[in-house]
Amino acid sequence: MVDLVYPPVIIFIKSLWKYLGLKFDFRGDENIPRKGGAILAINHVSYLDFAISGTAALPAGRYVRFMAKKEIFANKLVGPLMRGMHHINVDRENGAASFVAALRALKSGEIIGIFPEGTISTSFEIKGLKSGAVRLAMGAGVPLIPTIVWGSQRIWTKGLKRNLGRNHLPVIVEFGEPITYERNDDLELGEAQLRERLISMLHAVQDTYPDSHVAQRWAPVRLGGTAPAPLN
Repeated sequence: MVDLVYPPVIIFIKSLWKYLGLKFDFRGDENIPRKGGAILAINHVSYLDFAISGTAALPAGRYVRFMAKKEIFANKLVGPLMRGMHHINVDRENGAASFVAALRALKSGEIIGIFPEGTISTSFEIKGLKSGAVRLAMGAGVPLIPTIVWGSQRIWTKGLKRNLGRNHLPVIVEFGEPITYERNDDLELGEAQLRERLISMLHAVQDTYPDSHVAQRWAPVRLGGTAPAPLN
């Protein structure tokens, strides 16, 4: 696949990270295959998670093709960039076409990024998962890599004022050990396994986060933060 748009966008994004002074800690890129299809199943705590997790995958020499809602593709500024980077348009009212597009991309050796929670978790805990990531992994016969982003919610997330100054905030991205599925595996069990892995990884990442979570609006109640309680 020819990539004419992705490289200049990466230059812009890296310039943004430099301006913000973010202190990145990328972990586990050895779990990303250097070739062949794979799925990154990423937790969702901020509007920047796609750009941050995509940046974290670059040391593995891979571009991530994200599945994103059609409203983003409809934007006059962002839409052409999304198409130019070969991201996948998701119409939630007719998901079959996007599923087939993702399946084809995986079978052609691409890495697909999916946020299986569907939307940002305002509690900053792992929400219930939708089945798309596991179904794609089963259908394409590719590994599914649970991925955690933490700290990005301090920059720009739902319900909080944006913090786009030079803030030097720590942000962690961790790629976990791949999960493999067989085509005939039980879908519900597969989803439960993925959610349990994401929860375990999230807690471990939070335990090593350098800043205190206590009394912080960007931190979950479980850690002494003041974010809204989980709904599920």
